[in-house]
Amino acid sequence: MSSVKANSYYDASGTSNAVLYGVAAPTGSMGFRNRLLNSDMRIDQRNAGASITANGSTYAVDRFVFSTNQVSKATAQRSTTAPAGFTNSLLVTSSAATSFASGDYFSITQKIEGFNCADLAWGTASAVAVAISFRVRSSLTGTFGGAINNSAGNRSYPFSYTISAANTWEEKTIVVPGDTTGTWLTDNGTGMNVRFALGMGSTYSGTAGAWTAGDIESVTGAVNVLGTNGATFYITGVQLEAGSVASPFERRDYGRELAMCQRYYELGSFVSATAIATGGIYPSIPLKVTKRAAAASCTATNTRSLTLAIINDASSSGYATSIYQNSNDSASNITYFTISAEL
Repeated sequence: MSSVKANSYYDASGTSNAVLYGVAAPTGSMGFRNRLLNSDMRIDQRNAGASITANGSTYAVDRFVFSTNQVSKATAQRSTTAPAGFTNSLLVTSSAATSFASGDYFSITQKIEGFNCADLAWGTASAVAVAISFRVRSSLTGTFGGAINNSAGNRSYPFSYTISAANTWEEKTIVVPGDTTGTWLTDNGTGMNVRFALGMGSTYSGTAGAWTAGDIESVTGAVNVLGTNGATFYITGVQLEAGSVASPFERRDYGRELAMCQRYYELGSFVSATAIATGGIYPSIPLKVTKRAAAASCTATNTRSLTLAIINDASSSGYATSIYQNSNDSASNITYFTISAEL
């Protein structure tokens, strides 16, 4: 078999990227087609696969957060039930038959940092379409909903998809035209929210397939997974990429994916110190990855109930880069800490 090596591939015009295996090569780097992180659900720093109660602002796996006003109505965890080619999925199990009032909501959400979607140029005349592809399985069948929203919650694109067979993996693709209006952040704030709804009241439900003003997070009449006690919903292989064609799932190595997740949440450890003499220095621990935000926007916890301080770098952006003990421990101990800079 022969091979061809080249820096770029163009079509016959010599000006546009070529189509390879039916997929148009994106402009720029091909190393970050998928703007979603941990979309094969392998990384779970917080829970290591243990089941959690899916309340608001909780994470069953890294980067996927529950957006809900419901309490103790579902459990969630990283699962080993997965389609061919994948080892994990995110599983949500309903804990009760819950009826949703007009203002109730429950969705699996990933917030994409503005830096990672700025090139889509949403909010301008040059806005680029995106394709969302994913693998999904549920004990329920019918029409399910989701949406893309901006950070202000005043621009939304509700979408729908159908699960045809119960307890069977199905692959879905949604094409979303780029939004030419609204404000879409392009900095270290929330560039866009990608939501998969599992229960939604009428206030947050609308018509699929069109941009609308307001905070719409699902489609009218979508299946309410939380409405059936014991109902299950699995999702994995979620990809959001520029263009109107869904390409094969982008597989990134584990180390790189973990580092990208650690920009938002990190587990670490150090050996704590006892009383420090006047003028002494407490231990300082470099963080594995520079955080998304400055210290004022980060939170830190630890297993010894010590006071921890977060240090920013010296650049104008001033992102958090290290952490140090700022109170005495009763004895030297291995201390585990977490630091969060989630959106």
